[in-house]
Amino acid sequence: MFRLLTSISVSELFKRQLPVFVVAFVIAELFYKFHSFTLECAAFLATWFVLDAALHLLTGRQSPQRFSP
Repeated sequence: MFRLLTSISVSELFKRQLPVFVVAFVIAELFYKFHSFTLECAAFLATWFVLDAALHLLTGRQSPQRFSP
């Protein structure tokens, strides 16, 4: 999570991740009732990941360059 927040700019964080985060949060709040915080949290994070990946594939945005140490 720290790497996510430090590797992209604040404007990119709000433009790209915040809308996907909100949609994933609403989906999790409405549909995920596992009666377990751990399962619901994992399902929320998986939903966020899948929605972000789908948006990435649909918009064709290039991922940032990864630098090897």
